Amino acid sequence: MAKIFNWGIIGLGKIANKFAQDLQGMKSAKLHAVASRSLNKAKAFGEQYNVEHCYGSYHEMLHCPKLDVVYIATPHIFHSSNAIMCLNAKIPVLCEKPFAMNASEVRRMVAASKNNNTFLMEALWTRFLPTMKKTLSIIEKGTIGELTSIKADFGFKGTVDPETRLFNQNLGGGSLLDVGIYPVFLSLLLLGKPTDIKAVASIGKTNVDESCGMLLKYPDNKMAILHSSIVTKTSTEAYIYGTKGTIRINTRWHEPTSLTVMVDGKEPKDYFFDFDSNGYRYEAEEVHRCLRAKKLGSELLSHHFSLDLIELLDEIRMVAGIYYPNNDRYTKMIQPKNDSHFSLN
Repeated sequence: MAKIFNWGIIGLGKIANKFAQDLQGMKSAKLHAVASRSLNKAKAFGEQYNVEHCYGSYHEMLHCPKLDVVYIATPHIFHSSNAIMCLNAKIPVLCEKPFAMNASEVRRMVAASKNNNTFLMEALWTRFLPTMKKTLSIIEKGTIGELTSIKADFGFKGTVDPETRLFNQNLGGGSLLDVGIYPVFLSLLLLGKPTDIKAVASIGKTNVDESCGMLLKYPDNKMAILHSSIVTKTSTEAYIYGTKGTIRINTRWHEPTSLTVMVDGKEPKDYFFDFDSNGYRYEAEEVHRCLRAKKLGSELLSHHFSLDLIELLDEIRMVAGIYYPNNDRYTKMIQPKNDSHFSLN
């Protein structure tokens, strides 16, 4: 009989609800435990999803019997400490994106995974969706020729409230880390690390980047044009340009959707997919595959890739002037227009 993996969830917000819903539809998964800083909230969540173990403390969950893996869905600033806490208890971890606030924190997470011989993966769900799998297959077959450039955006209109995570600098708010990570992820997946970065950010009244524009340059004159916003609704599409044609991952491209392939001289071809969940089950299935194989990480979204991604986000932040005083160490450097930059290591 195939193993059923007992999941725990730390942090019981909106995304945790969607993840819990997807676990309910999986034969290989069971939501076994939930933890919140509020026991009442944990119990209410537990009643909704028929969860056996509910905790009013994250640390208490570490002693939950028969717990196989934990999904961390807390705000960005807590990802590193929550993940390391679980890893030190030998509990495998799937941690929401961004993996942490900066590369220094991610390095400590990866070290904890290796030191404890315990699985760790970033929950960048887009990597595991059928749309992304098909996109990579089309590129590998040479259907659109050699890649030349990428254009991708992700923007929505949020309610400006300094008390909410999205606009609170002390909670890691801002567009780049929240939604800009998706276009940056796509550029890294398809083109690798850039040789040059141009970036500008619109810093709002709460000191977070409300919008961020990025231009990344690569060898052979390849480039990526990326945009994120939490104050403007954008098309949220991704265009992948090649010498023979284009792939458009349709709106909203980071989640379950469709794609269109436009090859020069041919009629556009649409690809639709039979999504039977919110889309989070695909990353959960990858975790199950890795745990069965006793791996420390996924080949599809490796520790190395997550380190490259957070390092790239760090570099973009330094260029654009996006700061988190509680997480970043400042150093003054002479820059054009007397910009102030910082060190993240």
